[in-house]
Amino acid sequence: MNKIFLFALFLLSVTAFQNTVKAQYEHDTGGKINITQDARIDSLIALHQKLRAADSRFEGYRIQLFMEAGNDAVQRAEDFIQKFEEEYPEWPAYLSFGQPYYRVRVGNFRTRLEAEGALNTLKRQFQQAFITSDMIEPPELIAFPTFKETTP
Repeated sequence: MNKIFLFALFLLSVTAFQNTVKAQYEHDTGGKINITQDARIDSLIALHQKLRAADSRFEGYRIQLFMEAGNDAVQRAEDFIQKFEEEYPEWPAYLSFGQPYYRVRVGNFRTRLEAEGALNTLKRQFQQAFITSDMIEPPELIAFPTFKETTP
C-alpha cells in the first residue's frame, strides 16, 4: 500500500509540477512569492498525514535479546524488559509474540550501522544478541532554539 501510494504521489507531483505549479518572484514588491498549485496536492498531503497518524512506524532494525516459549514465558520476558530498561534506559524494549515464542527486541535503529554500534555494546552482556529487521518507531525530534535575525 505504501509503495502504491508513494508511486501515485510521485506521478501526481510530476504532473502537477509540469502543468500547474507556478512560482513567480516579484522583485519590485519586496520579494513576495506567489504559488499556484493543483488542489489535488492538498488532498494528497491530507491523506499522507492521515496515514502517518494511523501508523507512524517504518522499516528499520532492532536487536533481539530474548526468545522463549512456555507457560511463564510472558512473565520472564516482562522481568527481562524491566531489568534491561533499568540498565539501558537509552534503548526502549519491546515485547512481541510470534507463535510460539515471546521475543524481546530493543532499540529503534534507522540503519544497520546504528544497530551494529549498539550490538557491540550489548554483546558483552548478551552473547546471543543479534540484529533483525523490524518496524520501528520514529526517533524523537530534537527541538533547536529559534534565533531571531537582527539587523545591524
